Amino acid sequence: MKNHQTQVRVRYSETDQMGVVYHGNYVPYFEIGRVEWLRNKGISYKSMEESGIGLPIVSMQINYKKSARYDELLTIHTAFKSQSSVKIEFECAIYNEANELLTTAAFILVFISLKTGRPTAPPDYILELFETLI
Repeated sequence: MKNHQTQVRVRYSETDQMGVVYHGNYVPYFEIGRVEWLRNKGISYKSMEESGIGLPIVSMQINYKKSARYDELLTIHTAFKSQSSVKIEFECAIYNEANELLTTAAFILVFISLKTGRPTAPPDYILELFETLI
């Protein structure tokens, strides 16, 4: 339950002339992974924002191992690492169709009130989810 996988195909617009994915395009891939991790747990990021809660990234570390290429089907692995007060941490990885590790990443996100922009405790329904993961 701590882990989730989702897939995305590399689009032409995400690559350079050599068909290699531009390094900045990995961040949206990892975002897809985190949003789908939440969705898989029954939490809609859209609904969370509509209720006044945001979840911005405050820290990310990305390690590039091998290039992703145009039209490859990528598998994004997203794993819950920990949660404390207003923070949530994820460890992520992207693999290609040959199951080769392309990229690893670690993210720290903070729950914020969209009204004030200040850190806030996660909603109860998210705290209940965390209790099942720890």
